[in-house]
Amino acid sequence: MEQLEFTAAAGDTGRLDAWLAAQCPALSRSALQNLIEQGCVTKGAAPVNKKEKVVPGAVYTVELPDPQPIEARPQNIPLDIVYEDDDLLVVNKPKGMVVHPAPGNPDGTLVNALLYHCAGQLSGIGGAIRPGIVHRIDKDTSGLLVVAKNDAAHQALSEQMSVHSIHRVYHAVAYGNLKDDEGFVEKWLGRDPRDRKKMAVLADNAVGAKYAYTGWQVLERYGNFTYIACKLKTGRTHQIRVHMASTGHPLAGDAVYGPKNCIKSLNGQCLHAKELGFVHPRTGEWMQFDSPLPPYFADFITRLRKEHRA
Repeated sequence: MEQLEFTAAAGDTGRLDAWLAAQCPALSRSALQNLIEQGCVTKGAAPVNKKEKVVPGAVYTVELPDPQPIEARPQNIPLDIVYEDDDLLVVNKPKGMVVHPAPGNPDGTLVNALLYHCAGQLSGIGGAIRPGIVHRIDKDTSGLLVVAKNDAAHQALSEQMSVHSIHRVYHAVAYGNLKDDEGFVEKWLGRDPRDRKKMAVLADNAVGAKYAYTGWQVLERYGNFTYIACKLKTGRTHQIRVHMASTGHPLAGDAVYGPKNCIKSLNGQCLHAKELGFVHPRTGEWMQFDSPLPPYFADFITRLRKEHRA
């Protein structure tokens, strides 16, 4: 059984489960609540309560149960592997592929493909449904993901995520002509209180709200659309999609946060995880990868350029 230790800083406040989820992105808040209920989270050797508040200066220990047998089944699905070694692999996920099994998507996911390719050599921190998954991107977002093959690599990469040192740049096409050449969106995000399947901008003191920061830079302008690069400091669910929509510039093709008459031919938001950089957990070497724009994205850009010049 693996143990993780987290020390609360002087200014740390709020519910313990939410604070722990922020310290360890590899574990969801619901997973941490389950661990608390099982007595696997302690403070000074005493189990904590699910509704307990963070105590500044306190040291919290999280005991991770041994991984359960993987429930997702291996499937021989082709993978676009950009890099691989004994500790991790970097995968270029295609648009339309779900990262891990979930209701409505029991198989055909990236995890199913990884289980086949790695033959069981994946970290167990993410649990039976998310083996090796350090971070996720949406089904209809394409691009780069790093996957951990062992728990040590998973924890090291998760720590880089928690201190925002992992380099992540996404390319996107947004509606409208952005006023400035560069800028940022710094708004707290959480579940939409009117629709739990969606995310929304919330007040910073709202229950479940998490700090999120997206920097953006204009790459090309096409009048009614703008091609942008977004650099993430945080990695919240649907972050770029919600942040850009909150500025009045939702992403092209986004049926959830964009206009009702979205561009259906894009089959989802025009968003690609293009750059990914991190410190290798074993060697300490900085590694950076770049994924070319997939055909659906490149073709859309070509079309916009022609229409703008016409």
